Amino acid sequence: MNTSANDLASLLPPGFTLGVATSAFQIEGALDEDGRGPSGWDVFAAKPGSIVGDHSPAVSCDHYHRMPGDVALMKELGIDSYRFSLSWSRIQPGGSGPVNPAGLDFYDRLIDLLLANGIAPMATLYHWDTPLPLDEAGGWMNRDTAYRLGEFAAIAAAAFGDRVARWVTVNEPATVTTNGYVLGMHAPGEALMLKGLPSVHHQLLGHGLALQALRAANVGGEIGITNVYSPMVPATANPLDKLSAGLMDVAQNRLYADPVLLGKYPEVIRAATIFSSSFNPSAEDLELISQPLDFYGLNYYMPTRVGAGPGEGAVPPGMAEAMGDDLSGTPGAPFHVASFPDTETTAYGWPIKPEYMSVALSEMAERYPDLPPVYITEGGASFEDVVVQDAAAGRRIIPDERRVQYLADHIGTALEATRPGGAAESVDLRGYYVWSLMDNFEWSAGYKQPFGLVHVDFDTLVRTPKASYYWLQEVIAARNTALSGNAAVATGAAAVASATVGQQGVTADVEPPRQAG
Repeated sequence: MNTSANDLASLLPPGFTLGVATSAFQIEGALDEDGRGPSGWDVFAAKPGSIVGDHSPAVSCDHYHRMPGDVALMKELGIDSYRFSLSWSRIQPGGSGPVNPAGLDFYDRLIDLLLANGIAPMATLYHWDTPLPLDEAGGWMNRDTAYRLGEFAAIAAAAFGDRVARWVTVNEPATVTTNGYVLGMHAPGEALMLKGLPSVHHQLLGHGLALQALRAANVGGEIGITNVYSPMVPATANPLDKLSAGLMDVAQNRLYADPVLLGKYPEVIRAATIFSSSFNPSAEDLELISQPLDFYGLNYYMPTRVGAGPGEGAVPPGMAEAMGDDLSGTPGAPFHVASFPDTETTAYGWPIKPEYMSVALSEMAERYPDLPPVYITEGGASFEDVVVQDAAAGRRIIPDERRVQYLADHIGTALEATRPGGAAESVDLRGYYVWSLMDNFEWSAGYKQPFGLVHVDFDTLVRTPKASYYWLQEVIAARNTALSGNAAVATGAAAVASATVGQQGVTADVEPPRQAG
């Protein structure tokens, strides 16, 4: 697929949302200012060796102090919507109990400024930064954390429910469980392996309780959940590899989507009770978890190639958040993640396979006949950006053509897959949010993996839009021009029809011209 802004704009259906995404902990900084309490990630990041280069999130992009300028960048970009997260620790420092007025005020100002600039807010309630008191009480291994998230949702609904266009309850529960409770690469750093399974259910229960609280508050916006989806590909035609890919599919994808969209866990998960007797979901819990959604959020980055057995003893670096060192394989593991042969990768080591975006959407459509409308709530790539000083123009240029190609291929594939006759034509795809607005603190990878449309100099905090920023700006401008032209044609046709009706004294049905895409 080419990278022409006009060509991609022509594929966009009417009402399709183009946005960008961030999360509070990754961009805000100001970790100990204005009454914010510590989160589990504050403590985890401060442990030597937890983050590549021992990078600190203390300042990050300093969005907390530079928010108006960042919104101005979004306005200039022309996006329809901005997905951000609410810092639980900034609003409710203890994870329960008193609310911090300064925290509410920050997001009040952000939301109002977004709306003043014609940008629809999409707020994520939980994007991994659990308040430290809750982490110290067991985090998502403790069922009580789910109820605390429900209470936090009620606080957010009361404060912002009249202005937020879309709500995400929980972001990527699969990543929280796998990296935080199974492998120990993320906060809270628990390497519990299969004993970490209760963290799955408690996150999903938290989603259900948060959804219930938002509905009870009669918020005006749509409500959904977001999870990462990775199609699983057997490494070879060996039946054991196919079986391993199927098991990985359950662990990564269906374990989280089935309870939300079908009201039950995959059958194979029942065997998990031999590892944790506390994993015994009740019918009442599953009813809460599977409440109807207004949309389902899908984060897509890559497929995963799976083989039987422990493999060569090292997981490809793309599967380890802590970049810089390969993650040692687990001796005796039933399956392993393998690299795709002859495949271009991102700086993270993730395979670039846009065709599997179509696979992800078609698998979702096949598995979940009542799938609600879908937003791609994250998609993007980290590449090593080169900053070029243009002496003649007196400015810096960042020619990130690989990111432009990545976004064009993935957005285009998603649109083609969901058009009539496409592999996932039954999916009601409503939008795509680019990860990320700007380079930021990428969890255990620190500042080593830049995903942004905007470059951030972490010494000076100067923002510099990249070529990908200007490309997306062109796509949105071309889309808007086409829509304006179609609206003008439709208005003209209606006027002609009205005049004709007046002259003839008869009633006529006039079908306006079809819009582009």
